[in-house]
Amino acid sequence: MLPAPMPTPSFLSVLRSPRIWLLLAVGFASGLPLWLTGVTLSAWMKNEGVNLKTIGVFSLVAMPYTIKVLWAPLMDRYTLPFLGRRRGWMLLTQVLLMGAIAGMGLVNPKDSPFTMALMALTVTFLSASYDIVADAWRTDILTVEERGLGNSTYVTGYRLGMLVAGAGALMLSDRIGWSQTYFRMGLLMGVGIVATLLAPEPTQVRPPRNLLDAVAHPLEDFFRRRYAGAVLVFLVLYKLGDAIAASMVTPFYIDLGFTNTEIGALSKGLGMVATIVGGLLGGVVMVKMSLRRALYLFGIGQGLTNLGFVALSLVGKNDLMLATAITLDNLCTGLGVTAFAAFLMSLCHKRFSATQYALLSALGTVANRLIGSVSGYLATWMGWPLFFSFTMVAAVPALILLRLIPEGAAMPVEDDPPPAPDAPTPALAR
Repeated sequence: MLPAPMPTPSFLSVLRSPRIWLLLAVGFASGLPLWLTGVTLSAWMKNEGVNLKTIGVFSLVAMPYTIKVLWAPLMDRYTLPFLGRRRGWMLLTQVLLMGAIAGMGLVNPKDSPFTMALMALTVTFLSASYDIVADAWRTDILTVEERGLGNSTYVTGYRLGMLVAGAGALMLSDRIGWSQTYFRMGLLMGVGIVATLLAPEPTQVRPPRNLLDAVAHPLEDFFRRRYAGAVLVFLVLYKLGDAIAASMVTPFYIDLGFTNTEIGALSKGLGMVATIVGGLLGGVVMVKMSLRRALYLFGIGQGLTNLGFVALSLVGKNDLMLATAITLDNLCTGLGVTAFAAFLMSLCHKRFSATQYALLSALGTVANRLIGSVSGYLATWMGWPLFFSFTMVAAVPALILLRLIPEGAAMPVEDDPPPAPDAPTPALAR
């Protein structure tokens, strides 16, 4: 499933790569729009007196993040006439996002809810499109040795973007109002624009010949590989325990008697810090550790940390126990996300990495959301101690499958050589 181990560089040599640090800004620009159309927009609407039913309906504007694979082939097939196949799309979506986010500040969600919905939908579509090409760019640009630290840096930037668009925007709105807050948030997309202008373009490869090829060939390429089906099952199973537990942890905390303030400070504040630390630690460790070994060890950690929730369910309301459980759980989540993203990259052919990365990541996300939807029934039936014990057991099948799939299975064939000078990359106009 994974390439044979190669001599690994020193941590400092990877750390000195400018690509690693550009990923911090690229990730920031990817994470910034997410909460501006989600929890932050919900807070603005509530402040304006919009009813809860309307606020609930607005959650539908996030749909582009789920279905982005539908237009990912366009970004593999076509190249804009500036900056190259990956950076051209990155720059275009970032500039449009800057305008769209600022444009939300011109609309009052109570007086013009439909207009605000259209603006928010525009932002999520552009944001999902930027995610497609940003994922493809980092897949194409990072060497095997850089993937661990590169992914952890990207995720750190992403979380910082969410933090600025969440807590930062909420605090700023009390001082300058919501309209000015969204103007400022739009300007912050400039961080990603600067990074895109400074970033190198990945080595040129032959893109799909036409749109049909861009849609069909990524699927054909993947499913003709050895053990492709087993790898897809692994993608679904790897975070299965977390998916089952995730939607139930907040009701669990409330059941134990924790206040919203305690939950917010420990779960969202401490939890985000622990996730960032875990991601960075995972990136550092993976400079010297094989991807297969990282997936295995971090997967074990993801499962075992649910012991903290089992212990908390037996002890009852205890702030120290809650903080410990949240810290360990989010720390190992950060480790697992870093290794999992690197694994997704290793499965992508550079000719159509935008489509394959979007497809493979969506598979795990959608499947786990569907599985997570029954978690409430499981928790009601089992009770909290047995429920969280079950989430630990749910991590085992993926680890067994990882041991059974042979090394090198489902890996893409060697990428095509760069096109000849007389065979230019197709432009959007062609």
